[in-house]
Amino acid sequence: MKIGEHNYIRQLQLHNEKALLYVIDAYGGLLKSVIRKQLFCLPGRQEECLDDVLLKIWQNISDFDESKNSFKNWAAAIARYRAIDYLRQYQRELTTVDIEDTVIAREDHRIAAMIEQEISEEVEKMLDTLKPVDRELFMRLYVEEQSVEQVSRETGMKKEVIYNRLSRSKRKLRRQFRLERGV
Repeated sequence: MKIGEHNYIRQLQLHNEKALLYVIDAYGGLLKSVIRKQLFCLPGRQEECLDDVLLKIWQNISDFDESKNSFKNWAAAIARYRAIDYLRQYQRELTTVDIEDTVIAREDHRIAAMIEQEISEEVEKMLDTLKPVDRELFMRLYVEEQSVEQVSRETGMKKEVIYNRLSRSKRKLRRQFRLERGV
């Protein structure tokens, strides 16, 4: 038997799978657009919601009354309310906090603190190889973020001298880094 516009509702009520395929072909675009309108922020859940809508249509076709509404409007209403249910479910998931995730976040914080401490020690070790004047220049310019003009005024050094000392210090640090890392 061929499923068409005139007999698909009756065939759905008889649970003929071909009638469901007809509904997908005829109303799939409408159902997807209704779902997309509600779940625009959750594209990963739209396909799952469409599957649920089709299942609801399949399971509740006996509740459909042609005298009250058209099938198109009835199916669109199911899609809309099912999509709203998905939004509510997602909202509940956002408010639920898993204790394991909290523990992991604290562990990540500890690891980040350990890494930061290690980097800090490494930088101090490298800067200790510089002359005290050069170390002070590095600290003022790169840690305290003072301008070259300000450092020049406070130390009495010319800007050119500061740039030369920084350039030599950077070369020294690069060489030392390459030697330590075997690069």
